[in-house]
Amino acid sequence: MNRTLIKGGFTFAIIFSLLYNSKYNYLIKGISTIYMQGHTTAFLEDYKSFSNNPIKAADTQNTWPNHHLYNSISLNDDLKKYHLERKTVAYLVFKNDSILFEKYYDGFNKSSKSNSFSMVKSIVSALMGIAIQERYIKSLDQKVIDFIPDLKGPFAHQVSIGDLSSMASGQKWSEEYYNPFSVTSASYFVENLNKLIIDQPITSEPGKAFKYQSGTTQLLAMVIKKATGVTISEYLSEKLWKPMGLKAALWQLDSHSNGMEKAFCCLASNARDFARFGKLYKNHGKWNGKQILDSSFVALSLKPRFQESPEYGYGWWLDTYKGKKVFMMRGHLGQYVIVIPEINAMVVRLGHLKDTESRYAGKSSGGDPFTKDIYHYLDGGLEMIKNL
Repeated sequence: MNRTLIKGGFTFAIIFSLLYNSKYNYLIKGISTIYMQGHTTAFLEDYKSFSNNPIKAADTQNTWPNHHLYNSISLNDDLKKYHLERKTVAYLVFKNDSILFEKYYDGFNKSSKSNSFSMVKSIVSALMGIAIQERYIKSLDQKVIDFIPDLKGPFAHQVSIGDLSSMASGQKWSEEYYNPFSVTSASYFVENLNKLIIDQPITSEPGKAFKYQSGTTQLLAMVIKKATGVTISEYLSEKLWKPMGLKAALWQLDSHSNGMEKAFCCLASNARDFARFGKLYKNHGKWNGKQILDSSFVALSLKPRFQESPEYGYGWWLDTYKGKKVFMMRGHLGQYVIVIPEINAMVVRLGHLKDTESRYAGKSSGGDPFTKDIYHYLDGGLEMIKNL
């Protein structure tokens, strides 16, 4: 037994040493924070294992009003089962800016924080819009190189701020969540996230086609930070979080001494407050009668930039379902804020698992930008409000 333990310990020491001295040394952090916790990828409460910047709560916090039929309509049996299978932690349906239905699972409640994952990309795009309003950034057409002079690649001088928000940067990037050796995984654990992003060159002509890349949003956050002179956590808190009356939140950081937010993901907040960003865009950038985000910017954000990629605008996913236009925030593992503006409704779902199948039955997601779980949650909300 002792000999086996010694041999195992020696093997572990060799592996640790090899990792520590390789370009994959970030995996040491990944092993301790993710893989040894029983997960194969980032998870909803992993923010507890990382350093975070606080997003300060508003002095006066807004509360969602309850619909007069609040929680009087039940989920159908199929959706109840689906929530359990997909390990949902929060499911909310909004009608006319009030909560019609609200249910939590797995010990979560209305105040529980969970990882936004890529839903936060929509919020980063909103911060870009405000930086343009405040003239820190001249326009969507201003070049990234003005703020990030060390940007690399043959097309580094061509990529614009708008190219970042619309996912048309031409950046070299591999969007793989379950491969521990991918640049996406590295971005989750590296000590110096800025350096990692700068080392991903602009290798294709920007502004020509949509290609979803987390590194592109991270680059956009670096631009916003440089342009405004404050952290994006501070900028979010002052320009959106406090004006919208939200609760305190946390934004994960890399472990560099200066600390950069993981802006492609990792804002820890609650379901009700995530929903407020859907309301902000649904109401054309106006909050409680005050225009805090330019309405023309909101309108542009919710239109496809490229005809051949109708699923994406500037920071938001776009779709048409059952004849109604839909826009949404989306995140890894099935985090959704889905807005149906025509009927003044929203559906929010947070959870541990998403579906991998396309909305078209029996097919893998493949090239389809939307998976079928989105429509299960949408249908549940539409069923509740159809007779209201």
